[in-house]
Amino acid sequence: MSSALVWFRRDLRLNDHAALHHALANHDRVHCAFMFDKAILGNLLQRGLKQNRRVEFMHAALVDLNEELHQHGSTLIFRHGLAEDEIPRLANELAVSDIYVNRDYDPAAIARDAAVAKKLAADSRTLHEYKDQVIFDRDEVLTLSATPFSVFTPYKNAWLKRLIAQDLNAFETASRMHLLAPAPASALPTLQQLGFEASNLDELRIPTGAGGAQRLFRDFVERIDHYAERRDFPALKGPSYLSAHLRFGTISIRQLAAYAHAQSSRGAQTWLSELIWRDFYHMILWHHPQVADHAFKPAFDSIEWDVAPDLLAAWCEGRTGYPLVDAAMKQLNHSGWMHNRLRMVTASFLTKDLGIDWRLGEQYFHDQLIDYDLAANNGGWQWAASTGCDAQPWFRIFNPITQSEKFDRDGKFICRYLPELAKVPAKQLHAPWKMSADQQESCGVIIGQDYPAPVLDHAVARQRTLDRFGVLKTGAADR
Repeated sequence: MSSALVWFRRDLRLNDHAALHHALANHDRVHCAFMFDKAILGNLLQRGLKQNRRVEFMHAALVDLNEELHQHGSTLIFRHGLAEDEIPRLANELAVSDIYVNRDYDPAAIARDAAVAKKLAADSRTLHEYKDQVIFDRDEVLTLSATPFSVFTPYKNAWLKRLIAQDLNAFETASRMHLLAPAPASALPTLQQLGFEASNLDELRIPTGAGGAQRLFRDFVERIDHYAERRDFPALKGPSYLSAHLRFGTISIRQLAAYAHAQSSRGAQTWLSELIWRDFYHMILWHHPQVADHAFKPAFDSIEWDVAPDLLAAWCEGRTGYPLVDAAMKQLNHSGWMHNRLRMVTASFLTKDLGIDWRLGEQYFHDQLIDYDLAANNGGWQWAASTGCDAQPWFRIFNPITQSEKFDRDGKFICRYLPELAKVPAKQLHAPWKMSADQQESCGVIIGQDYPAPVLDHAVARQRTLDRFGVLKTGAADR
């Protein structure tokens, strides 16, 4: 009898699962395991991030996945340690020669998998890798000269041209679930046993697990036709809210892309473009792993960023005095999620108003976001900082006041997270420091006392950014 092991990572579901499909198709008995990798979790704990919503979201997804396995007479085998030690050890205990995984694209994960594969090979065992979390990866979409794209629109056009129905087909698993092995008892460690503490995830009532992902998707299907016109307004229910589920693979990218591709509405096609952006950034990370620590454009590594810990703290805590920026950061700190338009606004403010290195902002988002994904987060930050591929030109600088007036005109989002400004008229809400002393008193908010005064003048900061990037000798424009 042939047995195999499926090592779950960023793919916490049973349906449409590439590695599980291939394991079930090639073996008579299939074990399932999950590694709580000390190399990843230890980094969070060393930095004092014990209340981590991302870990808690993952833990809830594992509860859901384990319960589903129980319905098929199986269970997840849990291990807590270093993957390069525990996976070969588990393979030996189970006497399996083949270990199946879905491919990861983070440089650290690639190095981890190479180390695991090497140890397995030393014992005459094989690590089988499959594409699962993207539609196209690595070298599947290249330019006519067989080089990686660095600009999104031609990549998207090539992506769509290459796409055939088979690329969106689900990997069938349901008919072979009887081959799942009744594994030995292996209790899911509690958050506390892993060294973490409960956050506010429960009170946020975020749907978790594969079941939660499908509920969110069904809800979005009812709204998808309006996605294009609503997606930029944080006070509206416009996004899919599926980013964390894509991050942990509690829903299949093929299911989402297949649905969007089959729809003709502008909203569905705009959302499909966002899914293609996701593939694009994973492709960039694969071909250019140095972007994890360096600018995609090497010349930008020489930029002299300001060292301003007080300003960085004000940005992190939502105390910059610019309401839309502060409300966005409050949203992130409270919920572990931020609206995509606001990710651009806050990143632009940190890099081009405060003049602070994009890597510090990227790290803060890493610490806070439930949906943190290195490829997408790094791509977004380098786009905003103008250091990345197909990035916003360095001389185009978001004006935090006009962004606020355009995308939160009535201040509904701002007041949700900054209730101290609730009585400020909408016209003054976007730049409340411009109110007279009498107006401030009538609104019950004294700038500099009840709400911070601006930490800087945008016009002055804008000029400093133009000077900082001025070596490129390009004309300036404001947005």
